[in-house]
Amino acid sequence: MFSFPFSRRIGRSAYGCAGIFSLALGVCGAELPVVAPEKVGLDPVQLGKIDGLVTGWIGSNKLAGATVAVARHGQVAYFKAFGHRDREASSPMAEDTIFRIYSMSKAFTSAAVLMLMDEGRIGLEDPVSKYIPEFKGIQVAGPDGNHPARREPTVHDLLHHTAGLGYGWGSTAVDKAYQKAKILDRNIDLQTMCAALGQIPLHDEPGTAWQYSVGIDVLGRIVEVASGQTFDVFLEKRIFQPLDLKDTGFFVPSEKATRFAALYHNDEKGGLTLQDSPGASEYLKKPRLFSGGGGLVSTTRDYLRFLSLIQNHGELGGVRLLKPATVALMTHNDLPASILPIRFGQEMRHGLGFGLGFNVRVEHSDQWDPASPVGEWGWGGAASTHYWASPKDDLVVVTMEQTMPFNFNLETGLKAVIYSSIVGK
Repeated sequence: MFSFPFSRRIGRSAYGCAGIFSLALGVCGAELPVVAPEKVGLDPVQLGKIDGLVTGWIGSNKLAGATVAVARHGQVAYFKAFGHRDREASSPMAEDTIFRIYSMSKAFTSAAVLMLMDEGRIGLEDPVSKYIPEFKGIQVAGPDGNHPARREPTVHDLLHHTAGLGYGWGSTAVDKAYQKAKILDRNIDLQTMCAALGQIPLHDEPGTAWQYSVGIDVLGRIVEVASGQTFDVFLEKRIFQPLDLKDTGFFVPSEKATRFAALYHNDEKGGLTLQDSPGASEYLKKPRLFSGGGGLVSTTRDYLRFLSLIQNHGELGGVRLLKPATVALMTHNDLPASILPIRFGQEMRHGLGFGLGFNVRVEHSDQWDPASPVGEWGWGGAASTHYWASPKDDLVVVTMEQTMPFNFNLETGLKAVIYSSIVGK
């Protein structure tokens, strides 16, 4: 177990930080301050219970290693690493470990789209076909065959997963079409992927159902068209560099490969086996597909900085990326009651809605994640990475591991402990 060296606060980043800059052009690398938990109204004894829980899961072979970070009032009160990032190499988990964040990539993509909206270059109600012509006249699958959509999907629909798109995970004709087209193949680019999607019928009429989908990847292509930059360049120049996110990108450069975590498969019977070796992973090579829905790698430190920007209404360290009103669109439910609650197949996530970037707790539920307060926003990634934030408590939490299939251990297992540590408002 290692404590995070935030105490070595940096005044200037590798990109240089000379103060407050104009929108999205400045860079400020000053680290988030580290404080004793009691300085921000958190009980250190209660927070200390995290240690035993995480080491217990490692001991029972549910995960190989993890990091947990807790920030309040913009200051880091807890940051520890546990176990191994690579058991086969006996490499301990560390504060600078690089993780596959999968669907935690989506928040960056949503922010990129909304930045361009703030600049008047993308409209929420713009039809997708304005940027991707192949979506013009798109069809919807039905029991009696395909028929033209009653209206085109919009940017707004893509942001909160109501565009009628999917992931191709099932066995319907639409799913099989996704599989045949090799949607999300790392060896094709976003333009090619989106052109293929435009030829596949939608699962549902736009705006009528919530279905987790490649819609966020489509938004990456819209960013390319609206900005005139490839999506990786836009993210690097407009988000990663300004926020001093040093280790976030679509692949792991060779000089950082020793910090990349192994990915494990948990058979849920006490067996943990290597699924993707950090030394032979496809993530060591730059992909052609810049998947804004699931393709990024990052560190706990980088992601905590990004979430701190969102929690602080779009500004961090003198750099503003989003207007406060735009951040409110991300962190408040945007779905009508007829669509709630969001669900994955038969899994109903009671009490949860969705904003333009995050799931949002709209009401308390004893059936789903009962420790989360109303107003909490967050999401996670396929390798069991998690994050959540509570505006009323000014609290941000990031947990990282690399375990498939997806599990909620580090979220539901720690959430009650962390919230119960709050002793001051």
